[in-house]
Amino acid sequence: MNELDDSLRFVAALGCGLMAGVFFAFSTLVMKALGRLPTEDGIAAMQAINVGALKSWFLPVFMGTALLCLLVLVGSFGQWGMTSTYWSMAGAALYLGGTFLVTVIFNVPLNDALAGLTSSAPERTTFWANYQASWNFWNYVRTMSSLAGLGFLMMGFWRWT
Repeated sequence: MNELDDSLRFVAALGCGLMAGVFFAFSTLVMKALGRLPTEDGIAAMQAINVGALKSWFLPVFMGTALLCLLVLVGSFGQWGMTSTYWSMAGAALYLGGTFLVTVIFNVPLNDALAGLTSSAPERTTFWANYQASWNFWNYVRTMSSLAGLGFLMMGFWRWT
């Protein structure tokens, strides 16, 4: 192992931890608060949050962590036979599959559907209730995957140092 490998795994782990915290706070605080608002206000607030997320530090950290995890995963293929390699690969794969891909496959399409919801749509109340349930489920998957990714990457890092 070298310092670059160690640094890459450590920074990827930090990214996983940061994203786990963001997702956890969002599900346990923000979505619960939005759910207590009148439907129109909750929808408007979530639409604003989704637009704001693209213009904030969220996107670079989210994408940067995915890139780091991809580099960890690819770089680990040449280091078979070490327990730390398997921990690191598992952590990177958890973030990429359970956080990045879940976001792309589930959360983003839900957000896109919410963005396209007109203020005159009669199904807004039903849509909002279904949106919250589905979005929160997948957000908890992202939370746990990011947290597990952090743990596994740190296990790999600690085994090397």
